[in-house]
Amino acid sequence: MLYWLLYPFREASTIFNLFGYITFRAAGATLTAMLISFLFGGKIIGFLRNHQIGQEVRADGPTSHLKKQGTPTMGGVIILVSLLVPVLLWGRLNSTALLVVLVSTVWMGLIGLLDDYLKVVRHSSKGLIGRYKLAGQVALGLIIGIWLFNTPPQPVSEGVHSSYIPSVRTVDLDDEAQEITITSTETTVPFFKSIRLDLGIFYVLLVILVLSGTSNAVNLTDGLDGLATGVSLISILTFGALAYFLGHANFASYLQFSHLPGVGEVLVFAGAAVGACLGFLWYNSNPAEVFMGDTGSLALGGAIGSMAVVTRNELLLVLVGGVFVAEALSVMIQVGHFKRTGKRVFKMAPIHHHFELIGWSESKVVVRFWIIAIILALVALSTLKIR
Repeated sequence: MLYWLLYPFREASTIFNLFGYITFRAAGATLTAMLISFLFGGKIIGFLRNHQIGQEVRADGPTSHLKKQGTPTMGGVIILVSLLVPVLLWGRLNSTALLVVLVSTVWMGLIGLLDDYLKVVRHSSKGLIGRYKLAGQVALGLIIGIWLFNTPPQPVSEGVHSSYIPSVRTVDLDDEAQEITITSTETTVPFFKSIRLDLGIFYVLLVILVLSGTSNAVNLTDGLDGLATGVSLISILTFGALAYFLGHANFASYLQFSHLPGVGEVLVFAGAAVGACLGFLWYNSNPAEVFMGDTGSLALGGAIGSMAVVTRNELLLVLVGGVFVAEALSVMIQVGHFKRTGKRVFKMAPIHHHFELIGWSESKVVVRFWIIAIILALVALSTLKIR
């Protein structure tokens, strides 16, 4: 909004020229999100507490968690409000990539909000039935996948064709390579600059898998004070940087990546999301005054997954979101092994509870997982050159 309102006055005053810079608007979105969190976070927490919208704690979990019983939940509303307002203010909504990320975040957040409402307000033990939740996630992936699949592909090198079956494309990258382009059904392969995976119609299935898988993985990670918030912040910041580089023609050319026009605008969303996470972390750090609930965890998962999709780095998500992957795998391994043998691999799943039960304090688990997430993010960013 501010771009359209103020940037046209750049000829009257050079200060308005700042609104043409994505980095300036991203910084503005970050600060605005934090300000909204600080101004309204306490009021939202007070409302949740007054209406007894509190967290139910697992009876079979670590005993140290029993004191968290009744802590206000559905705090993901703070994240959503703090994120949406800055994006609408500072973002350019004519960017398809930005719209995809925004729609994905809100859609997943609404699914989580409904689940939290049924569990906490209506006191339904199961909340939103699992198959209905999954149906909503798959529906989003299907819509986004078809939307992107039908996006007119950018020009590709002579002799290269987009197919409707999976294929691998090798791109000729000599010293004077022209601008590299990518079709609407391709994804980049980490560590390999000359190889692209063209999935054709199956690209839609990849989008469904990424969006539903990431949102559920973040949801599983949300079990300790500040854990999901901090790891999500790191992942979002990483994909925000990728979006900026790939949306900038000069940077993309230098890094020998596909230039994705309009994707740079996702940096504004990333700035708002980082600000929202920092603001929420103010209340969610140990001991937490509020939990994000499914409202926040599914929304952040939708944001991270969709950022991976619009930057065509779906495969890199496994590295960037390595903590989320480990959390989800620990649950699958635990359940699968227990069904087969009647024994547990971990003391408790998700894996962050395992470390608590072997003696790590909650704060130590959280900080160490943050450190791991930062290391993975740095490795992921290094793939921009190590290719």
